[in-house]
Amino acid sequence: MRVTESTRKAPRVRGEFEVIRDGWRLLGRAVHRTRATRRELFREAFALTPLPVLPSDAPVVRGVRPAVRRVAVRLPHLAIVALALFLFGWGSGWYWSAADDGFADLGTLEENHVGLPVGLAAALPLLLVLFRPVGAWWLSMVMCFGIAATVSWADAWPWAYATFVSHLVVLTVAALRRGTGTAVAMWFLTVLISAVTQWLCAGSRGNDGANVVEMAVASAVVVAVAVSVRGWTAASRRAEASGALTAQERSRRTRLEKRTSIAHELHDVVAHHMSVIAIQAEAAPYRVDNPPPELTASFATIRENAVAALAELRRVLGVVRTEDYETPSAPQPTLADLDRLLGNVRDAGLTVEKTVTGARRELPQGVELSAYRIVQEALSNVLRHAPGAPAKVELSYVLGGLALRIVNEAPVGERPPSHGAGQGVTGMRERVAMLGGRMTAGDTPDGGYEVAVLLLTDEPADDPLKGPADAAASADVRADVRADAPVAGSADGIRETAAGA
Repeated sequence: MRVTESTRKAPRVRGEFEVIRDGWRLLGRAVHRTRATRRELFREAFALTPLPVLPSDAPVVRGVRPAVRRVAVRLPHLAIVALALFLFGWGSGWYWSAADDGFADLGTLEENHVGLPVGLAAALPLLLVLFRPVGAWWLSMVMCFGIAATVSWADAWPWAYATFVSHLVVLTVAALRRGTGTAVAMWFLTVLISAVTQWLCAGSRGNDGANVVEMAVASAVVVAVAVSVRGWTAASRRAEASGALTAQERSRRTRLEKRTSIAHELHDVVAHHMSVIAIQAEAAPYRVDNPPPELTASFATIRENAVAALAELRRVLGVVRTEDYETPSAPQPTLADLDRLLGNVRDAGLTVEKTVTGARRELPQGVELSAYRIVQEALSNVLRHAPGAPAKVELSYVLGGLALRIVNEAPVGERPPSHGAGQGVTGMRERVAMLGGRMTAGDTPDGGYEVAVLLLTDEPADDPLKGPADAAASADVRADVRADAPVAGSADGIRETAAGA
């Protein structure tokens, strides 16, 4: 026995040029991101970027009345304004002054409260963050540094309690509105400027009450949460966009597949008629003794045009033909084969009834083929999606066309989930649109499903009560029926629409 030993392929050693190239690329990406961060942090710091309102599908907005919705979409703005007013009163000492001395003057230095400057330093950045988030962050940093450098009697430093909360809110909003690099840079500058401020003021105050470490930890937490929420939101939007694009592409592919299938079926119908025309045109001169030369030439021209049209039809069909399509060996079905179809579905366990109204007549082969396929697909949907539910098939030969109605009752038990791409209803709509007809499909009040179709014919129709109709009257009927609204959800409504026209 021959034994072969497999050896692991040794990793390829990169050359100096490749290492330098990869390092240069990483450096270029870092520089590019640094440039974007500098632009957002300095050049576009005070660019007008208003805080957007809540989307219409937000949980707090969905389902409310329009009058309340106009206010509900601005809940973030109202919350920030309310917080600014609260921090203004807290930082200025209003609440303590009101409790102790009966609403003393604002801005007074009482106990450990520095008064009006702290209130303004806490409120103004919050109001500015509604329009310029990065600019509000800069304003908060400058006012914090100014208060820590000028006011020596404060509850905590370099961040007072009110400005501490205000700066965290401003930093959170700015991190949500800007990129990750900008958020990290703002956190780093916050910690750096706070440490420098503490070092500069440590000689006059000492380190009692310094909260640089608390600010570093709290700001790191809020930045991490804001960046995570921003990334999750962006990923959700990309997933929704991808899902919508996938559904659109699936629907487009389904329509193309159904149109290709319809083109294959119609090819057999049209090719049959064109072949008959060519054969009859070729045999016609031999049925007459000594035919005139003009008649022979006319029949020859007819045959040539029929053969050319047949060749063009096959060439066009070859463009849309799929590789896995197999040409059917049997002739295309018509309404005469409908009883056989109903027998097959009855054998599969479906209880179905057929009702035919109106005077039966021969319809164009394309109309009969489309009607047969619509009934076949509708009954297949009943078997697939409504097991155990009885169905009814109604055919109405109306003036100018054929009306179909396929309806089923509610399924027995729980409705099974659908995992398909919805090709059935799409295919039926494509066939109806090809013939210039009308179609409605939807749930019934009792939990079932109904498909109502009106297929229009192109030849003059005969009225069974008044005899043959002339071509002009039939053309007017077809024009009026096409101009009517979509057919009703029942066969009676379809018949009334066509007969009334």
